[in-house]
This record gives sequence, structure tokens and C-alpha cells, in this order.
Amino acid sequence: MQTTSLDDQIETKKIVITGASSGIGFETAIDLALKGHQIIAIARTKEKLQNLHKIIKSLNPDAKIYPVVFDILNDDENILTNFVIQQFGAFNILINNAGTLINKPFKQLTELDMAEMFQSNVLSHFRMIQALIPLMQPNSHIVNVGSMGGYQGSSKFSGLAAYSASKAALHNLTECLAQELIEDKISVNCLALGSAQTEMLEKAFPGFQSPVQAFEMGQYLADFALTGNKFFNGKILPVALSTP
Repeated sequence: MQTTSLDDQIETKKIVITGASSGIGFETAIDLALKGHQIIAIARTKEKLQNLHKIIKSLNPDAKIYPVVFDILNDDENILTNFVIQQFGAFNILINNAGTLINKPFKQLTELDMAEMFQSNVLSHFRMIQALIPLMQPNSHIVNVGSMGGYQGSSKFSGLAAYSASKAALHNLTECLAQELIEDKISVNCLALGSAQTEMLEKAFPGFQSPVQAFEMGQYLADFALTGNKFFNGKILPVALSTP
């Protein structure tokens, strides 16, 4: 009698993830690649992407990982689209994880600071989604990585007004896209992440130690990207240990 292992039952997904060179995106890419999925990992820093590729290949020489040095805000999206077509044809999952943070008191914020936050945390994802949805198969999943800072009713912190406002905009964009992409059979969800021990957290809260490590949040994000669209669409889901 022939038996089937759990690994044989797992459907291989083709996944595009931004912000893959550090922090949660880095850990998510590793987790997905080691589970046997094919990954296009996007970031601006060549050296960090090379490190990601080296680590994944050392853990699994057969892993399908394709690092791409690409600025999702400024580079020509047609270049990325052609690369995705070349490697994948169509694909299943888009994880919009890239983002930046400005920690500055509101009275000192400039319009350029606010514009930078919205460009990095909203407009860049808008460009990615609009460019890549024609390549997404039915029953695909778009996961936007938001923040508890932008979650309505959550605790807010001084110095993060521009960052939190941009994440709130990303949350609302998620809800709108989920409705617009129903006919395409593409689900869109957003995880409003609480703290995890990353470089961005250290920038926002110097000296603070999160009880959640980056690799733990990366595993959670990876699992949600793979299965969350079976249960959710258009949802902003808080992922935090504290209330509010």
C-alpha cells in the first residue's frame, strides 16, 4: 500500500515578496522557501539579498529562490513584470512587506516626511499590485503588511504620526481592493502587525525588547499567506499581544 507524506500533499506556490532583505520579510522568505515554495524575493540592497540566497541554499540546496534587486517605488515595473513572467508565468501569492519608518515629533514633521511615508508604505504597494495582478491566478492571495500603529482604536505613540497614518491608508486600500478584485478571484487581506524584534522596531522604540522574534512573525506571515485566503477577504487582522 502506497502512502503519501504531508510534503507530497502540499501544493507548491509561486510567491512574490517585497522587502525581503531584512526583518520579517527576510524570515518569511526563508520559511516559505524551506517549505518548498518558489520565491521571488525583492529588495533594494544587493548584498542583503545575496545573503538571503546564501542562507536559503545552505539550508536547502534545491530551494527555488530568485533574488531581485528592485526599487518598488522608482524602478520601471515593466522590468519586474517581465522577470516574473520569465520565472513563473503566473503566480499565486503577493506579499507586500516593504516599508520604511520616520520617528519624529509631529511639530517637526515636514510635508516631505509625510510624502515619503505615503510613497514608501502605500504608493509603492499600489504600483506592485497594479502591475502584477494580471499575472495572478484565480484563488490567489495578496497580503499587505500593515501595523498596529495604523489600526483604528489601537494605542498610538508619539513620533509615529506619519508612519501610522500611512499604514492606516494601506489598511483602507486593502478593504477597497478586496471588493474590486472579487471577479478576478483574488483575495486581499492585511495583517496589522504588532511588535517584533527587527531593525525597524529598534528605530521606532530604541532599547525596547519585543517578546516576539522576527523569525516567529515571519513564520506567522508565511502561514497566513498560504492559507489565510481560505478564511478571510478584505480583513484587517491585528497580530499583537496587547489590547488595544
